[in-house]
Amino acid sequence: MAVKGTWSVRITAIVIGLIGLPMIWLGGELALLGGTPYYLGAGILMSLSAVELWRARSGGFFLFTAALMLTLAWAVYEAGTEFWLVGSRIWLIGLLWLWLCTPFIRRRLWGDEMPALFGMRTVQVAAVSSVALLLAMTLNLLSSPVLSIADVSYGPAQNSPDWRAYGASNAGTRYAPHAQINKENVGALTQVWQADTGRIGRFSGTPIQIDDGLYLCTAQNVMIALDADTGVERWRYDPENDTRPFGILGNCRGVTYYHIPDRPKGEFCAERIYTATTDARMIAVDMATGQPCDEFGSGGQISLLAGMGEVKPFFYFVSSPPTVASGALVVGGWVADNQETEEPSGVVRGYDPITGDLLWAWDIGREGKTVMPPEGGFYTRGTPNVWSLTSADDELGLVYVPTGNATPDYFGGHRTEVMDKFSSSIVAIDAKTGLTRWHFQTTHHDVWDYDVPSQPTLVDLTLDGVRRKAVIVPTKRGELFVLDRITGELLTEVTEREVPQSDLPDERTSATQPFSTGMPSFAHPRIREQDLFGIFPFDQMACRKTFYNLRYEGPMTPPSIEGTLLYPGPAGGMNWGSVAVDEERQLMVVNNMHLAFIIHMIPREEDLVKSQEGFAPGYGIGGPQRGTPFAARVQLFASPLSLPCLKPPYGEIAVVDLTTQQIVWRRGMGWLDLGFPSSAGSIITAGGLIFNAGVMDGQLRAIDVLTGEVIWQDELRSASGATPMSYVSPKTGRQYVLVTVPGQGGPRGGPGDGPWLSGRQTRRSG
Repeated sequence: MAVKGTWSVRITAIVIGLIGLPMIWLGGELALLGGTPYYLGAGILMSLSAVELWRARSGGFFLFTAALMLTLAWAVYEAGTEFWLVGSRIWLIGLLWLWLCTPFIRRRLWGDEMPALFGMRTVQVAAVSSVALLLAMTLNLLSSPVLSIADVSYGPAQNSPDWRAYGASNAGTRYAPHAQINKENVGALTQVWQADTGRIGRFSGTPIQIDDGLYLCTAQNVMIALDADTGVERWRYDPENDTRPFGILGNCRGVTYYHIPDRPKGEFCAERIYTATTDARMIAVDMATGQPCDEFGSGGQISLLAGMGEVKPFFYFVSSPPTVASGALVVGGWVADNQETEEPSGVVRGYDPITGDLLWAWDIGREGKTVMPPEGGFYTRGTPNVWSLTSADDELGLVYVPTGNATPDYFGGHRTEVMDKFSSSIVAIDAKTGLTRWHFQTTHHDVWDYDVPSQPTLVDLTLDGVRRKAVIVPTKRGELFVLDRITGELLTEVTEREVPQSDLPDERTSATQPFSTGMPSFAHPRIREQDLFGIFPFDQMACRKTFYNLRYEGPMTPPSIEGTLLYPGPAGGMNWGSVAVDEERQLMVVNNMHLAFIIHMIPREEDLVKSQEGFAPGYGIGGPQRGTPFAARVQLFASPLSLPCLKPPYGEIAVVDLTTQQIVWRRGMGWLDLGFPSSAGSIITAGGLIFNAGVMDGQLRAIDVLTGEVIWQDELRSASGATPMSYVSPKTGRQYVLVTVPGQGGPRGGPGDGPWLSGRQTRRSG
């Protein structure tokens, strides 16, 4: 018999009813689409429970317990013991059930005849099931399978111990052959200096180290030199770049060093620092003073717009540092995404690093013609560009460039055979002549924005007992391709698989696409309904309904009018952070993102109508794609709460044994392995450590390369947007780890609130 004062039970009944009744309607819609019937069933049980609770009857407790048991069983059926997936499904129902178990509620349902809580068989079963599942979830979160491997050295490091280029060297391995900071003493790592650049905006630059100096760039390409032991500023050069310092226009990833071979060090401009700017210039300054090198172009700079024809504002700029390859200063460029056909050329050019004169141009529309176009002409417009970092092997005389696709990204019906030939590829260019030696295409007729964003990684590998000169090509697709860097021959197996075909008018797609079956894939093989995520039942159902209303037939499902699920998304997979390789142990560190997007192709007439009505259709990271039949709206596959619909982790880190092509370990990054990384990468050191600072929680982490265990971490001001670096000071002999951190001021930030550099080293006793 219920007692008086049942207002608390009735409020509880209202809450449960407000959850259960909509679940019946929305869950029924989902079931009709082919989704799980769970939400419909749970909604019915919860609604019946709400009715009984309103009447202050104990039947409401038992009906809700049935809903709990159904939820537990369904969560295990769909997600096993995956922490985030199971937890998101059961937490709300579990908390409500615990509330119903309190004496405060039960006394109002049973009155003086209230039974002991654990005297009820239903409670015993529900409690044991819940505790067992929670333990299994915790074990799942904490477990990280590790492949047992020997700590074997296959030979000495192949590159200089100095951090002389963005990726440590022109090979881009991001490897520091220093073991002073190691697994035994990293716990003593402490901050020894920090430097405020005094600038606002994006800070994606990784400094380089030459002798006792550090050299870097900020947004708007301000170059700064610092003392490697103290962080004290030696000089700065401001090129007076007026582009916006935020977003992609504020992205300066690094600077480039060059020593003119026949000039003695110490002579003015014998050693130079270069930056390629976001307003399309190349600038050379003296390494010692920061003063412009007048013999380079005019007053120390050249324009990168020569031969480009018409360039609209913000349609062409450079965000990655040039590469010095066999005496040529090689630079690509970023071309605006998804705006129109016939955008500026994606030409790659080699310049004389002393005078700034053009040595050659790799223009795919004029293949074999490496000179400047004749007066009145211009480089081939709309061709794939090379916006990311390039690598070079001076012994072979080759520069390796990762290409994008012809503009715009998501429609290719207008593209010529020439445009398709080199798109989304790795291309080996003769650094002295600008002629193509070989190329390999990672995505045929790319209409997914799967340009190759990662710096190619050059490493000598022992494969099947044979030493090979390899190039590793990470991709947005989460695929890793390994080729012989001399010939372009595949060193690991690649399989051409049939993929879904486009149904858009005037479009074509390749019948097959290359999958790197000889290397581990870091993408989900196929997204299923049970892989979807949500904090509450309602955003879970919203994600699932959206999923069933999209076109999705697995990897490489092409863009469509009804909307296509794109996974991995346009950010990857792997992005410009690339991979890091221990040159001695032949272990590779992979950073990978798991974010799905939705592509809606908007017919031109519909896009024009909306534009004429005075509002933009909301392209997201897509664009109007003028000159094609369709605009593209590209947005994160997200719930109404703006959380990703795909399950965590959203970013992961892994180590691959390159001798066996096996994953040593693989885990999510950040708090509870949730992820949320930037596109920045990791570095690896001879001390057996991986350093990464690009996770949203703002921690600099040291990770054991053999086990994946985080053995040290330290809080930063915010997450870094850059790859760390490490070096040994020639003055003190001490090893440092350096990380750059964006400022906190935003667009209104001022001096004292700019990006920071933070140098760390181990404490020394005595």
